[in-house]
Amino acid sequence: MSAGRICIREVDVAEVNESVQTAAQRMNSRNVGTLVVLDKEKRPVGMLTDRDLAVRVLAKASDPIQTTVSEVMTQSLRTVSENTPIEDALRAMRLGRCRRLPVVDSTGKLVGLLSVDDIMDLLISEFRDIGVLLREETPHSLAND
Repeated sequence: MSAGRICIREVDVAEVNESVQTAAQRMNSRNVGTLVVLDKEKRPVGMLTDRDLAVRVLAKASDPIQTTVSEVMTQSLRTVSENTPIEDALRAMRLGRCRRLPVVDSTGKLVGLLSVDDIMDLLISEFRDIGVLLREETPHSLAND
C-alpha cells in the first residue's frame, strides 16, 4: 500500500508571506491544527501547527498581524512521494518525530497529507478483515472448544 493511496487529498494550506493571524483564522474555520505551507510552485516548504502559534507567537507576545507564517513555521519538513510504501512513510514519521507528512507528486507538488491516524485506520480495517476470514475458515468444532 502506498502513501498516495490512503492520504487525504483535501489539504488545508498556507502561504509563506501571509500573516499568522490569517492562517490561524483559517485553522479555526476549517477546524484543523495543521496547515501545509506552500511556495509559489505549490511545493511544501513547511508546516504550521497550532503548537507553532502558541509557542512562537503567543508565548512571545508577537503581533499576529505583522508576523508571517515563514517566521514561525516548522521548516525541517520531510515529504513522501505518492509511491512511498506505508512502511517507509511510518519510518520517516518516526525519524522526523512527526505525525503528518505531505505527499508530493514526481515534480514535488503537494497532492495530499498522510497522517498516523490514516495509517492506523487502514491497519484497523485490515485486521478486522483478517479476523472475519479467520472466523470463516475456523472449523466449527474448534471454535466451540
